[in-house]
Amino acid sequence: MLEWPQAGDSASGQIDGPAGELQIDIDMPEDTPRGVAVICHPHPQHGGTKDNKVVFMIARAAVMAGLAAVRFNFRGVGESQGSYDEGVGEVDDAQAVRDWALDASGLPLAALCGFSFGSAVALRLADREAPPKLVTVGFPSSYFDKAPPRPSSEWLAVFGDADDVIDVDTSIAAVRELEPAVDVQILEGAGHFLHGRLTDLRKRVVAHLTESD
Repeated sequence: MLEWPQAGDSASGQIDGPAGELQIDIDMPEDTPRGVAVICHPHPQHGGTKDNKVVFMIARAAVMAGLAAVRFNFRGVGESQGSYDEGVGEVDDAQAVRDWALDASGLPLAALCGFSFGSAVALRLADREAPPKLVTVGFPSSYFDKAPPRPSSEWLAVFGDADDVIDVDTSIAAVRELEPAVDVQILEGAGHFLHGRLTDLRKRVVAHLTESD
């Protein structure tokens, strides 16, 4: 089974999950990390994996912010066992990864992050137990029948206003209506996958994850 890496290293392997083994990548900062960030990937049935470039850039931002970045494949993706569970079991997967990472590292949870479908999973997990920081990119409010939950986390929500995958106007409006206010940041002219804007995304996520609590 996967062992937690030292500062400056990375590691890949499997851990036990609720539907079988889950495939995980860990990237560490050069110095001892001050916490763990868990990052959730896009929709498993539309090609989403832990290696998605937006997910990878969020992980890079977390490392630059002094955190251990944990990416993983949901059940049924890559070498993760099980099968797609319509976003329900995937929250349990994320919780299992979070719990394992905290136990293996001895570090506190600093952030839950996600892109697209993964942002909805991260939000659902944050609603169970709020992390200090929450980052959602391309959050689709359509995954919630009612208003999205508002955990107590400091929440950065990044959207591209030219997103043609989600109903971006409705999603932005849903997040902006939440209290306390969410830090909603709009990348003008950016599509769902933020082509050409990943460096901008990284800077925004680094800033959010390094702000004092």
